[in-house]
Amino acid sequence: MLFFLIFLFIALLLLFASYVFAAKVIYPKRFGVEETFEIEKENGKIDETLYNSWNKEDVILNSPFGYHIYGLYFPAPDSRKTVILSHGITYTLYGSVKYMKMFMDLGFNVFIYDNRFHGRSGGANSTLGFHEKYDLKRITDWVESKFGEGCIIGTHGESMGAAISLQHAAIDPRIRFVIEDCSFNRLDTLLAHRLKEDYHIPRYPLLPMVALICKILSGMVIKEVSPEEAVKRISSPILFIHGEKDDFIPVEMIEKLAANKIEGPKKVFRVANSGHAESFWTDPKEYVSVVRDFLKVNNLS
Repeated sequence: MLFFLIFLFIALLLLFASYVFAAKVIYPKRFGVEETFEIEKENGKIDETLYNSWNKEDVILNSPFGYHIYGLYFPAPDSRKTVILSHGITYTLYGSVKYMKMFMDLGFNVFIYDNRFHGRSGGANSTLGFHEKYDLKRITDWVESKFGEGCIIGTHGESMGAAISLQHAAIDPRIRFVIEDCSFNRLDTLLAHRLKEDYHIPRYPLLPMVALICKILSGMVIKEVSPEEAVKRISSPILFIHGEKDDFIPVEMIEKLAANKIEGPKKVFRVANSGHAESFWTDPKEYVSVVRDFLKVNNLS
């Protein structure tokens, strides 16, 4: 009897811990829309005067999963080139504003948007690309309908947004380039890493239970959230960017992503002294120069 009670206690404790960790994955604590704008402004990442001077259009699209996707479209004069920017987890589209001028100066239209379960977009949970890649495909549909077949459409993503962009490009050959900034290579690998680093807990037996709970609650199959598998199916040019001092998503993951890019052009840009999602601000001139060269070499600028 005592053995059974001990076993039951351990099983319940494991189940509880699995649910708590799964909730952190699919129900992350999110920043508010206006809160993110103020944070970016206060940190000097949004010039409010410049931002307000840009022509913009509110866009609300229907996700294939039944909720609204909210975005902002910034047109460039007489341009059929568009870049779609995807923000990181817990944040909103305002986290993408810092990259906009770089593309505007190259004559791109810019589309920024709130990912599923973030900002003004709907969705019951976050799935780090499992569902979100189809939302990005819907945005691509909207851009193509505006400019017609043959227009240039590329994506730039940061952290979760980078993982989404890679997973999307694998299912959408219309994407002419991807710039990914600090994506993970596999979600299960990242979660195992975070379990070890944050809680000193091994991958087994917790992670399989986390995966089961995530699938029940969100439909996400964690092992299928794999940007490193996605890049095998992308022939368009990819620029891989990662900070060498990233303490959230290990920089080694960029090498695994790049190694799996077996078809089409690729470039790896590792940024010294940069933490997670800080590569642009660590060396903005170099960042812009690398992006410009990448686009020019691939006849996209």
